[in-house]
Amino acid sequence: MKEKGIKIAISGKGGVGKTTLASLLCHSLSQRKNKVLAVDADPDANLGMALGFSSGLLAQATTIAQDEKLIEERTGAVPGEFGGWFALNPLVEDIPEKYVVKQGNISLLQMGAKSTGGAGCACPQSILLKSLLNHLVVERDEAVIVDMEAGLEHLGRGTAEGVDAFIIVVEPGQRSFATARAVAKMARDLNVQNVYVVVSKLHGVNASSIKDELQDLNVIGFLPYKVEAVYADLQGGTIFDLCPDLVEEAAAILDRIDKSLTEADESSQV
Repeated sequence: MKEKGIKIAISGKGGVGKTTLASLLCHSLSQRKNKVLAVDADPDANLGMALGFSSGLLAQATTIAQDEKLIEERTGAVPGEFGGWFALNPLVEDIPEKYVVKQGNISLLQMGAKSTGGAGCACPQSILLKSLLNHLVVERDEAVIVDMEAGLEHLGRGTAEGVDAFIIVVEPGQRSFATARAVAKMARDLNVQNVYVVVSKLHGVNASSIKDELQDLNVIGFLPYKVEAVYADLQGGTIFDLCPDLVEEAAAILDRIDKSLTEADESSQV
């Protein structure tokens, strides 16, 4: 892995297994003795539970987008009010240390999004979250795994160019494949250099046929459908102990990404 710590952003529609993959990658990096910053940029904020953080620990975590005092302090604008001026480059360097909760080698930062109906303009929140994500990806030294929402709302150009790998998680199906192609195009428009696809919930379908269907995209791995993963979620546990083969595939995906990045770097130096 990179000396500074690999930076991976993961996108996909709700329910495709995006958060499952994010938690597995965090776990694999942690098992390799990497310090990991797990960034939950999805409004649903389920990454902490998927990682096995206790309910007591998660109760201590503050979701940044919901902290109106912080937003006003850093942007100069009151969340929910229309009009007015606000800072486009708010101070964010000290936020991670104040807002993370830690378990082992993994630190969790919940970014969130304003979801209350009638909340008004979300511009100050969006600016703060984009600036923070850019700082986490471009300037931090540890490995960073970002569990994003379905779109690319938080991914500004600076952040996109700093991401080592952008993974789109899909389910077997033409609608999911079409979404992946659209997201991949948007990512490349933002100058993301390394866009990969992971197919999740694979069941009863030949992996090679899906690779043929997605030959225009770089399929980096497959996560099979596992009933044990459903049980883990229902019981409030993790999949790390119940689904060792998913853990192994996530580790293999990391190895493939690392190899791909190394080859790309060597090719650029020729």
